[in-house]
Amino acid sequence: MSIEAARKRREAPLNTRSNLGSNATKDISAALTVLLADVFALYVKTKNFHWHISGPHFRDYHLLLDEQAAQIFAMTDDIAERARKIGGTTIRSIGHIARVKHIEDNDAGFVTPEDMLAELKDDNLALTQRMRQTYNVCDEHGDLPTASLIENWINEAERRT
Repeated sequence: MSIEAARKRREAPLNTRSNLGSNATKDISAALTVLLADVFALYVKTKNFHWHISGPHFRDYHLLLDEQAAQIFAMTDDIAERARKIGGTTIRSIGHIARVKHIEDNDAGFVTPEDMLAELKDDNLALTQRMRQTYNVCDEHGDLPTASLIENWINEAERRT
């Protein structure tokens, strides 16, 4: 295969079986990409706090944050695979995540457990809002399967909050 043929093949649209229009695919996969970046950012932050929690409630908070991180990480594959299933693309690198995420990093050397929990509460609320926005995009284009997944993720995020 020539370099030119390889380039054309790499840039060719996906051949997926979806009856969503091209605008729907672009809009939904773009919204899912931002959602996925936020989910990865929240996952890393939750694991950061899990690793660095301290204090008298260490065991309870450590286990809580580990459980929440696992729940958040479990969303990632479904989000990315849904974007691909409808014919879109999704994030490709840590740099891509950094460019599109809304969840702020916390690189502080020490954060009190109370501040950790408050920050994660706010981040989960923000993620819930992003999911609602993505849900509205899906609803606008009649993408019920993606909207249905998002309903479950909203419920989980509200529980974490």
